[in-house]
Amino acid sequence: MQDAVLAMLAKEPSHGYLLRERLRKALGPLGESMNAGQVYVTLARLEKQGLVASERADGLPDRPDRKVYALTPAGQQRVAAWLGEVSWPKPNLAEFHLKLAAAAAGRLADPVELVDAQRRELLRRLGEAQRALLAEPDGSTAGLLLEGVALRLQADLRWLEACERVWSKIADDESEGA
Repeated sequence: MQDAVLAMLAKEPSHGYLLRERLRKALGPLGESMNAGQVYVTLARLEKQGLVASERADGLPDRPDRKVYALTPAGQQRVAAWLGEVSWPKPNLAEFHLKLAAAAAGRLADPVELVDAQRRELLRRLGEAQRALLAEPDGSTAGLLLEGVALRLQADLRWLEACERVWSKIADDESEGA
């Protein structure tokens, strides 16, 4: 969640409510259960870590002053590192989804290139799992685990294909509209 919040701030400084709405929109129905205070707790932690800085912004007459958060140089470096990270598998696909959404929204990276980097990593790991599985004797419990790992990686690869289709279409639609 911290990295997604940082990446959303890379587009422009923002207050917590707007960040929460962007995250909820990016997650669709999965974002409906997002705790309202979660973003504010995350922003406070990021500020303590020196990754964001805040300042009070004048509020509207009917609203109190709000804190507006912006990335610090350290926060910008963390976003760049997060976008370049190709660790997989993660138990929560929503984090990778948010990485793609934030990269696109902030024009930080091409989502299709991020998907391709993840695909290369998954293919490497799938090859390793398949080689290890072939080395196991029939009926081995370790072989059963390796088969599960291979099946999970294959499912993740199919999901990445779906991601590539959608983000490629979005890019094509944007280039036609430009």
